[in-house]
Amino acid sequence: MRITIEIEENKLDEVLAATGERKKSPAVAVALDEFLENRRRQAFLDRVMAGKTDYQATNEEVEALSKLD
Repeated sequence: MRITIEIEENKLDEVLAATGERKKSPAVAVALDEFLENRRRQAFLDRVMAGKTDYQATNEEVEALSKLD
C-alpha cells in the first residue's frame, strides 16, 4: 500500500542507519515490522507477568530458545 507521510529528516536518517537499508521505503517497512514485533513481545510479557497466561517454560528452556536466535 502506498501512503504519504511526513517524517523528520534526522529521524529518517536514523532509521536508514539502524536498518542498514539504502532506500527510504524498505527502511521504514523494516522499522515498522520491528516496532510491531516489539509491541507483540511486550504484550505477551505483560500477560505473563500479570499471571494471565499459563506459559510454563523453565528458565533453562527460555535461555535455550534465546540461543537459537
